[in-house]
Amino acid sequence: MSTDTTTFPEPPGQDGPGTPGDGPPGDGTPGDGTPGDGTGTSGEGPPLDPPPDKAVVTLGVLVVAGVVLWAALGKGSFDSFTDGALNWVLGNFSWLFMIAANVFLVLCLMLALGRFGRLRLGKDDEEPEFDNLAWIAMMFSAGMGIGLMFYGVGEPLQHYADPPPFGDVAPRSGAAAQTGLEYALFHWTLHPWAIYGMGGLALAYATFRKGRGNRVSSVFVSLIGQRRADGWQGKVIDLLAVFATVFGTATSLGLGALQVAEGLHLSLGVPHTTTVELLVIVVLGAAFVLSAFSGLHKGVKWLSSINIVLAALLMVFVFVAGPTVFLLDSIPATVGPYLQELLVTSSRTGAFGHSDWLGTWTIFYWAWWLSWAPFVGTFLARISRGRTVREFLLGVLLVPSGASAVWFCVMGGTAIRLDSTGRAGLAGEADNAEKSLFATLEALPFQSVTSVLAILLVMMYFITSADSASLVMGSLTSRGALHPRTWLVVTWGVLMSAVAAVLLLAGGLESLKSGTILVALPFVLVMLALCWALLKELREDPGAGPPRHHPLYGLRDAVRAMVGEALHGGGSTRLRP
Repeated sequence: MSTDTTTFPEPPGQDGPGTPGDGPPGDGTPGDGTPGDGTGTSGEGPPLDPPPDKAVVTLGVLVVAGVVLWAALGKGSFDSFTDGALNWVLGNFSWLFMIAANVFLVLCLMLALGRFGRLRLGKDDEEPEFDNLAWIAMMFSAGMGIGLMFYGVGEPLQHYADPPPFGDVAPRSGAAAQTGLEYALFHWTLHPWAIYGMGGLALAYATFRKGRGNRVSSVFVSLIGQRRADGWQGKVIDLLAVFATVFGTATSLGLGALQVAEGLHLSLGVPHTTTVELLVIVVLGAAFVLSAFSGLHKGVKWLSSINIVLAALLMVFVFVAGPTVFLLDSIPATVGPYLQELLVTSSRTGAFGHSDWLGTWTIFYWAWWLSWAPFVGTFLARISRGRTVREFLLGVLLVPSGASAVWFCVMGGTAIRLDSTGRAGLAGEADNAEKSLFATLEALPFQSVTSVLAILLVMMYFITSADSASLVMGSLTSRGALHPRTWLVVTWGVLMSAVAAVLLLAGGLESLKSGTILVALPFVLVMLALCWALLKELREDPGAGPPRHHPLYGLRDAVRAMVGEALHGGGSTRLRP
C-alpha cells in the first residue's frame, strides 16, 4: 500500500480546544500558519515545524541499525533467535491477534452506527476538506500497492492448489477455488481496514477535534495525561509505532524486490538471484533518496495517481481478455460465502491444530496490518478532516474493501480459471507467489506489454511506499511535525531499505514474515489501548449528545414515577397523556 502524505491540509494548533491555535486560518493567532507564529510558514519560506525529538530519533535509529547489523553479521544467531521467538509468539499469542482484529471490526461498526457517528473530525460546523470523489479516490490509492500486486494472484492460487486445512476440500477442485478466493477476501478486506480505520479515527480525532500533535502518543492524553504523553511514556509509544512501521514497510519493500526480480527474469531473462534482489532495493532506494532531496513530493503524488490508473487498466485488461463471464459469476459467489462464514473464519486459533498454517497466513496478515496501522492511519486521518465519524468509518471499511474484493476476484479468479480449464499450468507454480502474476499475464494476449507494466507498477509502488512511510516516521520522531526535516526522512528510508535487504539475506520471504509478527506483538497492545483512549474521549464529547437509553429503561422510569406519586400523593393516580 502506498500513497503520498506530503500535500494534505495542516491540522489546527496543537494546544487543545479553546487555546491558541484553534483560530481560523489566517487569523493571526499562534498556530494558524501565519508569519510569526512559530509553527506555520513565514512568507514563501519552508514550514517551521517542530524539530526532531533527539531522544526518539537516537533510540529509534540505534535499535533499527542494531537489528540490521545483527542480521547482516550474525546470521546464525539472528535466525536462531527469530525462529525461537516466532514459535513462542505463535504458540502463546495467536489468540491475541485474532481477538484484537475482531475487536477493531466490531468497534468500527458500533461507532459508525451509534451516537458517536454524528461527531465531526474537526469543529462542529466544519466542512470536509475534500469532496466525496477526491476523498474516495485517495482512499482507494491507499488500498492498492505492492501487497495487492504480490498476493492478488498468488494467494488465491496457493489456496486453490493447497487448500486451508479446515474441512475436506480437494486441491484444484471447484470448492478449492471458492475457498481460495474467500480466504483472500477474509485476509484483505474488512479486518485490515477496520484496523486502519480505528487507528486513523483516533489520530484524526486527536489532531483535528482536540487540536493535538499528529503522533500516536497524542491519542493517549485521556489515559496518561498531557505531561506523560509529552514525556518518556509518550516517547515509548511513538517508538513502538516507528518500529512497527519500519518492519511492516520493510516487508512490503522486500516483497516488491522479490517480484521485480522475478519479473525481470521472466520478461528480460535477467537471472533471479539474491544479488539482483539487493540491486533492486539499492536502485529503487536511491530513486527515493533523490526524490526526497530534490523535494519532488508533487512528483511522487503524481506517481501515486498514475499507479491507480495503471493498476485499474491492468485489472480491466485481465477482466476483458480473461474469463469474463466466470469472473462476473465469481464476485457474488465469493462475497456471499465470505460474509456468511466470517464468524467462523475470524475465530479460528491453533487450539485444535493447524497453528503453522495460521502463522503463515492469518496471523502474519493481522500482524502486517497492525504494523501498517500508524502509516495508513496517519494518511487516512490527514485526508478526512471535517468528515463525521460515521462517514469516515463506513467509507474506510466499504470503499477499499470493495476495491480489494474486485481485484482478488478478477486477478486470482483468472489464474484459477486458466489452470482449471487447462490453458495454463499455474497451480504447479503456486508456491512461487512472486511468479504467479507474470505467469498469469503470460497466458493472456500482449504478455510482453502487460508484464513490463506490472514491473513498473511494483517499482513505482516501492518508491512511493518508501517516501510516504519515511515521512510518517519522520513526523512520529519530530513531535508530530507535518513537514519533518529532509535528512530525517532520508535516514528512515535508508534504514527501511536496509531492513528489507538484510531480512531477504537472512531467509527471504519467511524472514520478512517473522520480523513483522515479532514487532507487531507489542504494538497490538498499543492499538488496543488506543481504542480505549479514543472511547473514553468520545464518551465525554458533548457533541455526541446524551446516551440513548433502551425503551425498557424509559418504562422503568415511568413506573417508578407513578409508584412514587402514589406513595407520596396520598391517593390514587391515573396515567396522564
